Amino acid sequence: MKAAAIALARDFVASLRDLMPIVVVIGVFQIFVIRQPVDGLMTLLTGGLLVVSGLACFIFGLRLALFPVGEGLAYSLASKGSVFWLIVFAFVLGFGTTVAEPALIAVAAEAAEVAAAASFIEPTAEAMQNYAYGLRITVALAVGVALMIGVFRILLNWSLPLLIISGYVLVVLLTGVAPPEIVGVAYDSGGVTTSTVTVPLVTALGVGLASSLKGRNPMIDGFGLIAFASLTPILFVLIYGIVA
Repeated sequence: MKAAAIALARDFVASLRDLMPIVVVIGVFQIFVIRQPVDGLMTLLTGGLLVVSGLACFIFGLRLALFPVGEGLAYSLASKGSVFWLIVFAFVLGFGTTVAEPALIAVAAEAAEVAAAASFIEPTAEAMQNYAYGLRITVALAVGVALMIGVFRILLNWSLPLLIISGYVLVVLLTGVAPPEIVGVAYDSGGVTTSTVTVPLVTALGVGLASSLKGRNPMIDGFGLIAFASLTPILFVLIYGIVA
C-alpha cells in the first residue's frame, strides 16, 4: 500500500512537470501580451489541480492494470497457439476501446452538428444522433480491422513500411472521389483514435505478442499498431462518406 502511494505521488509530480510548460506559456501571454486580469482565477487553479490529479491517476492505472492485461492476454493466446482467438481478441479490443474513446465521441458529435448546419444531413436531433453514431461505429470497426492487420503483420513478418505506404496511397485515391464534406472529418478520425484509452492497450497488445514469438523483437515488431489504428479510420470514413 505504501509503495502504491509513493508511485502515485511520483506520477502526480511527473504530471505536474509535464503540464508546467503549458502553464508557463499561458501565463507569459496573459501577462505580457493580453495584459488583462484573469477572470475566475480560483476556478482555473482548481480545474488545473483536478487535471493534474486525474492525469496522475490515469497514468498510475495504466501501469497498474491496462498494460499488464493487454500484454498478458496477447502473450497467453500466442503461447497457446490460439491464432483464431488472438485475431478475435485484437478486433474486439480495437473496436471496444475506440467506440468508448472520449475524443471520438466529442468529434463525432461536433461533426454531426456541423453537418446539419451545412445541410449535409437533416437538421434534426435524430439525424444528428444517427450520423454521429455511424461515424463512431465506422471508426471503431476500422481500428478493429487495423489491429487484425497488425497482428497478421507480426505473425507473418510483413513489411510495416510497405503496408503503411500502400494504405496512404489508397487514402489519397479515395480523397479525390469522396464528398468534400467528409474529407476533413475522415482525416481527423485518424487522430482521435490515438488517444487516452486506445493507445495503452494497443501498444501493450503489440509488445506482448512480439515478446511471445520466437524470432520477433518487441522493439522492432511490437510497435507499429498505432500507425494502423491511425490509417484505417481515414480509409473507412472516406468510404462511409462515399456510400452513405
